Amino acid sequence: MTEIAYQNKDITSKILGENLKHKSFAVYGINVPRICQVLPTNLPAIEANELRLDNLFLLEDGSLALVDYESDYDQADKVKYLNYITRTVKRCFEEGSTRAAEVPKIRMIVIYTADIKPEKTQAIFDVGCLQLQTEEAFLSIIDSEKTEIQLEEKIKNGKPLTEEEQMKFIILPLTYQGKEEKQKCIQRCFALAREVEDVKVQTFILSGMLVFSDKVVTREDSKRIREWIMLTKVGQLFEEEKLEYAKKAVEEAVLEVRKEAEEATEKEKRNTAAKLLKKGFSTAEILEVIEGMTAEEVEKLRGAKRD
Repeated sequence: MTEIAYQNKDITSKILGENLKHKSFAVYGINVPRICQVLPTNLPAIEANELRLDNLFLLEDGSLALVDYESDYDQADKVKYLNYITRTVKRCFEEGSTRAAEVPKIRMIVIYTADIKPEKTQAIFDVGCLQLQTEEAFLSIIDSEKTEIQLEEKIKNGKPLTEEEQMKFIILPLTYQGKEEKQKCIQRCFALAREVEDVKVQTFILSGMLVFSDKVVTREDSKRIREWIMLTKVGQLFEEEKLEYAKKAVEEAVLEVRKEAEEATEKEKRNTAAKLLKKGFSTAEILEVIEGMTAEEVEKLRGAKRD
């Protein structure tokens, strides 16, 4: 069996992007418009050692949301955020926006794990000529254990998860304090997510959990989750192919029955016409009795009878 490319983040990021459309960050305590589109994060480099941006979203109001996830707070990270913003603006200009008025509004959203409390951070970074305003979300506001119990009860009872519950699920590991507790939660969430009946929701939850918990998930857990996602997607395609095959088989069967019925009807028409010819009926009289038959067909039967 060909080894699955489980280290390729693009696979899970693509699945996540397909399913994040029209969802909201409101469940994390951020009042911004819903997500309209997930954009690629391969921004133009300014420094060779720059880290990759976690996520970039186009929101419904036309603004861009740069999203980063942090498990600790460092004022120096503000420089990293400024680089993200600069690179995003640079790409806007490279893609054809040559005037400042055409550059969309940019939001710098920082989602802090449960390890960081609101009083530990500063949303504004002011250096005089420039002021950076970040929009902060603190996952410490989410009751980890209560949320996990609620999700487990709902999934065990076969009930569908709401969009808000799905968004809570994908960041649930980050609502626990400490790396070890986060990793334990990732393992529990993996087992629980596999019980979600809706395959599309299941793959969204697992891909989202992998992308959001990328900095804390172990290589072994990441491999297991990615392999499950890929096998689930393959299974989905297989089921879709089976359904398509079944649909095609039914359509072909219906056509065959119709064809047989039409052939039987035509045979009955010919037999009836032959009997009438034998009794001396004219072509015109036969055509009045048998609907759908042509004069040529009757004359052909008359000729065959003579032969």
